[in-house]
Order: sequence, then structure tokens, then C-alpha cells
Amino acid sequence: MGSFILTIGQWVYDAYYWLILISIFGSWFPRFSQSKVGETISRLVEPYLGIFRKFIPPFGMIDFSPIIGLIAYRYLGGFALVGLQQLLDMVGLI
Repeated sequence: MGSFILTIGQWVYDAYYWLILISIFGSWFPRFSQSKVGETISRLVEPYLGIFRKFIPPFGMIDFSPIIGLIAYRYLGGFALVGLQQLLDMVGLI
């Protein structure tokens, strides 16, 4: 049961990572950003990326905040998954 929970956690983590990447690359194409898929992805990732946009101003036409957000997500998500694994191990589910 614990490995199933960990697998689901890893899948959700990976899926959101890919949504962030798609949002970053999709922002280069105005037609994608205006499509229903682009708008949906933007609504899903903007609450997270908005945190970084508050603190990191754009440099000219380039916005580095999504890249910093992606790097932070990779590290913080890794810590969260390790914490989940340790918690499941303490409870005895793994």
C-alpha cells in the first residue's frame, strides 16, 4: 500500500513538472497561450509560478522567474518525496 502511495505521489509530482515545462515553452507561442489547453495549463501552474514572479522581475523581454520556479520545484519536490517515503516507512506501510 505504501509503495502505491509513493508511486502516485511521484506520478503527480512528475505530471506537474511537465505542466510547468509545457507552460514555459508554450509562452513562446501566442496561439498556444490563447488556446483552451494553454489557458488550462496556465491556470494550473500560475499559482505556483506567480510566487516567483513577485520576487524576480523580468529582465527586458525575458522572464526568468519560471526557470527559477522550475529549479526550486525540482529540489523541493525531491525533498517532499523523500519525506513521504520516510513517513510511510515510519508508519510501517513500506
